[in-house]
Amino acid sequence: MKLSEEQKAILSTILCLLLIIIGFVLEKLNVRFYPISFAAAIFLGGFKQTKEGLFDTIENRHLNVDLLMALAAIGACLIGNWFEGAMLTFIFCLSGALEEYTTNKSKKEISSLMNMQPETAFLLHDSGKTTEVAVTQLQIGDLLLVPKGARIPIDGTLVKGSSTIDEAAITGESIPVEKGIDAPLFGGTINLGDAITMSVSKTSDNTLFAKIIRLVDEAQNTPSQTASFIETLENTYVKIILIAIPMMILIPYLFLGWSWSESFYRGMVLLVVASPCALVASATPATLAAISNGAKNGVLFKGGVYLENLASLRAIAFDKTGTLTRGTPIVTDAIFLSNKEEGLNILLAMERHSTHPLAQAIILRFENETTSEYNQMEVKNIIGFGMETTIDSITWRVGKSTFNDHTILREELQNEIEYLQNEGKTVIYLFKENDIIAYFGLLDVPKPEAKEVIHYFKQSGIRTTMITGDHKKTALAVAAELDVDEVYANCLPEDKTVLIKEQKETYGVNIMVGDGINDAPALANAAIGVAMGEGTDIAMDVADMVLMQNDLEKLQMSHLLSKKLKRIVTQNIIFSAGVILLLILSNFFQLINLPLGVIGHEGSTILVILNGLRMLQTIPIEKKQTTGFFSKAKKLGASSAKHIPVSRNQNKLLRK
Repeated sequence: MKLSEEQKAILSTILCLLLIIIGFVLEKLNVRFYPISFAAAIFLGGFKQTKEGLFDTIENRHLNVDLLMALAAIGACLIGNWFEGAMLTFIFCLSGALEEYTTNKSKKEISSLMNMQPETAFLLHDSGKTTEVAVTQLQIGDLLLVPKGARIPIDGTLVKGSSTIDEAAITGESIPVEKGIDAPLFGGTINLGDAITMSVSKTSDNTLFAKIIRLVDEAQNTPSQTASFIETLENTYVKIILIAIPMMILIPYLFLGWSWSESFYRGMVLLVVASPCALVASATPATLAAISNGAKNGVLFKGGVYLENLASLRAIAFDKTGTLTRGTPIVTDAIFLSNKEEGLNILLAMERHSTHPLAQAIILRFENETTSEYNQMEVKNIIGFGMETTIDSITWRVGKSTFNDHTILREELQNEIEYLQNEGKTVIYLFKENDIIAYFGLLDVPKPEAKEVIHYFKQSGIRTTMITGDHKKTALAVAAELDVDEVYANCLPEDKTVLIKEQKETYGVNIMVGDGINDAPALANAAIGVAMGEGTDIAMDVADMVLMQNDLEKLQMSHLLSKKLKRIVTQNIIFSAGVILLLILSNFFQLINLPLGVIGHEGSTILVILNGLRMLQTIPIEKKQTTGFFSKAKKLGASSAKHIPVSRNQNKLLRK
């Protein structure tokens, strides 16, 4: 059986410890060849790190701490301190095994994802028979049978049947999702209901699952700025130490009256305690753990640098539709002036002939309140205006106010309709001949979590902005509810890009959050681009972060995760640098010996790695009870909006 790198590291650590114990016992028994046991412990425990250190030095011309540890162990043995040299190797080996464990722990999410990827699928033939084939052989348009309890093998569309799908592997959401005809299906998710038939929509290397694995893998192999800086510093620092060691040996021996044995011994102690093992381990294990934590919670970072920079965020801009809002309109106001039952039945019968989002919103709002007596009517679609039908020689129309030029609105009714329009709502009407039977206000309302997330960023001193291609009234209505700092409306993609560039120059680290093709240029130009997981492929491709669940709370969680990462890395750097300085001074004043130096140095490395593992803990999000704009409104009444100040620059955009 082939051992993993983690298992090899643990095994070598155990063997090293056993050989040290044997050597210690032999030394106490005055057995002459006891150094052989210590030498074997040093070889087994330090072979891997020494080999890697030498290859790194030769191939990349980059000095590292592994080389320093090997030299320190050899130096300890040269002056007869076999036990100290072996203990140094053991603790260094132990810290290496712990770091290997941390790396594997951080990457276990991607490993579990890869294990969830089905390798075969049941290809459905025209005859009704199925053949088990490799997922990699599937082509777009192939029909597959997915049995009950099986994993969906590839991305596609449900074409026959209905089922409940567990999408936790993709979204992190534990509640299964109901799927009907034409619903999207994602490879790696689980069919909890009856057998279904699906049509393949993507090849195996281009599925959402494959993208997630690719993104997490790339992120974990992209170091953060701090890790890159420490790695660069390591090479220079090791050179300084290698120059300082001869000076530490020669200067006290020549000028301070120390014996050669004491001077050489202190040089070896300096070689141990000055090695920057803990400093090198300050950032990378913690960053890997944080990226893993994000992946587990449905947030994909394309590199440690973006996760690290998130803590320095100063401005955040959101697209409106599909990002801050649900992306589809809902009926917020429904006013019937007469004969509600008849009007509602006819209205629903007409709207069922349309796929327009406004029609679907009305159907969704009233589908449980009507009968089906008008289902056989003929409905004419008048492009640009609405629909009309004739029942018992009476013409019924639904659509814009201009659909019926002969309608005269009472002043009171006109004021009420203007009130809805001023709130940014789309108003549609139901006409019976020339009379208005009912009118409805529709609006793409904010997501439930949007207000809390905006509030969180404002409380954190971060500038919040909404940038939308929608018109002014709608933009102001949504912005007023969410209480954003700035609003820009009627923006084309180039407008969004210009605004994001200006924010980046003004604030430094800024974020653009979007989901559409028109957001892609702005996402690419922001310091950190954040794409919604249910958005377009191009938005996900150019973004630096992806929120797989379209849940804005995950953005708040990510910011808290980044701030925690910054705290932990800062703690690690200060602690490790402080320990190194303390040990160096203690060695110069002859206050510590080699065993204490080993324990202090390697112990600090282990503590730093363990501290980094705290990044795997769940980040709690404190939720505040907020009363939403539409929850305050009457169930079918008008909502109220507050005025928000608009800057001079905003006025220019809002007048477009």
